[in-house]
Amino acid sequence: MTHNSHLFPVSLRRTQLAIATLFLVLGFNFGTWASRIPALKAQLQLSTAEVGFLLLASGFGAVFSFPITATILQKYGSKAACMIAGLLLPLVLIGLALAPNYPLAIAVMLLEGVLASLLNVGMNAQGVKAETVGKQAIMSRLHAVFSLGGLAAALFASGMTFVSEQVWLHFLFAAALLWLAVIVSLSHLLLDQQEQSAGGRRFALPSGVALWLGLMALFGTIVEGSMSDWSALYLKEGAGAGSQMAPLGIAFFSITMFIARWFGDGWRTQLGAPKMLFWGGVLSGGGLLCALLIGGLVPALIGFALVGLGMAAVSPCVYAAAAKHGAVALAAVTTMGSIGALMGPPMIGFVAHHSNLSWGMAVVALAGLMIAILTPRIKWSN
Repeated sequence: MTHNSHLFPVSLRRTQLAIATLFLVLGFNFGTWASRIPALKAQLQLSTAEVGFLLLASGFGAVFSFPITATILQKYGSKAACMIAGLLLPLVLIGLALAPNYPLAIAVMLLEGVLASLLNVGMNAQGVKAETVGKQAIMSRLHAVFSLGGLAAALFASGMTFVSEQVWLHFLFAAALLWLAVIVSLSHLLLDQQEQSAGGRRFALPSGVALWLGLMALFGTIVEGSMSDWSALYLKEGAGAGSQMAPLGIAFFSITMFIARWFGDGWRTQLGAPKMLFWGGVLSGGGLLCALLIGGLVPALIGFALVGLGMAAVSPCVYAAAAKHGAVALAAVTTMGSIGALMGPPMIGFVAHHSNLSWGMAVVALAGLMIAILTPRIKWSN
């Protein structure tokens, strides 16, 4: 750590901005391909089911990336992980736009999942290093910037369609912007201390603190993914909302989550991660359960807003805590988060199919409450 300590006082602000740029890059990457799913569906002449498998491929890539991300982080460090993923992800975007058939598109999306997971782990590790060096909480705002990246990508996609409907042209311009952002950022990232590898435990299943943190990440992403995928349908079918009002569920959830993340670093400094996570879990799970029991549009919107507010702290706090236990712990926790994102929405659909969507949303509320239940089981360092 001494070999680069001279740069901390001088360029810490630039380092923080560089790490924030990587969070923006990953959000922009996700938002870019997600915004053009309809065009890709038409281009590759896919059925709705095939589109579903295309999306699943990215999730499976993230889930099975654990050995790769853990090895790269242990052997080469988080800066190298950010460089590899940051420089290859834009290429994957172009590959997706130019994929001539469905099997190749699936292969590209698997690679997208692996690289996105690698960047996710690398940039979170960098965020924790910057917090430690600067003695200032920044993780929550970094995760807010990730959300901004998705919004920026959606606006950019909308603007590009006015210029041309061609997906490859849109993705080429997007890739150029991403490369520029990554290249500018790389020189300001923090160098890593060489981690001592733990012998044969490199690919061991998470245990101890990593397991509890991983479970929290899993329940958190179950909530986030399910809110994104099911809130509009619940408002329409369960709360009697019209077509114009149905999309407001995700809007209420996203806005409160963004605001809470933007101001969350100050709250974490004052209250500490355990209090934020415990009361966040109670607020999100309890708020959503109350909304479901009362029924109707307004309680549902308030409930969804409370879920966004309560869940905002989960990813920043959990990833920050995991990174302090080393590269393998962070990779394992990130992987368990990917599993939650992958299994959450279909699980809600399964419950809804065998009962109704209110019961499905009750499972989301239970996942939120699980955050509160798990929080006291973990020894938090700050």
